[in-house]
Amino acid sequence: MATITVWLEVESQQYDQPASKLLWELHYKQLFGIPTDPKAVEENEAKLSVVLGIYEKRLSESKYLGGDSFTLADLHHLPSLHFLMLTQVKKLVEPLPRVSAWVADISARPSWSKVTSMLN
Repeated sequence: MATITVWLEVESQQYDQPASKLLWELHYKQLFGIPTDPKAVEENEAKLSVVLGIYEKRLSESKYLGGDSFTLADLHHLPSLHFLMLTQVKKLVEPLPRVSAWVADISARPSWSKVTSMLN
């Protein structure tokens, strides 16, 4: 449980902040017809890239962030990852084989597929 809690904190304190800012700039602003701020995108892509590098290392040690089973530590990433992977942020994930495999794995879960089907 301690390991899962650590990765929940990493998600909350390190991943979520740049991911949310990128979602605002690259997804939601477009919905509202607001111009994207390229400087904010560049700055937050750099921050997210650092976190994804840490995830790549962690995922070399276990299949999921919290260990060898899917946990809340992975689940908490799904909403933002879903929309980020539809943007240019995908380029940050693609060169990282373990992160790419993790994103594909957690995104392909039947329960998540049901959620995303409701979005369409």
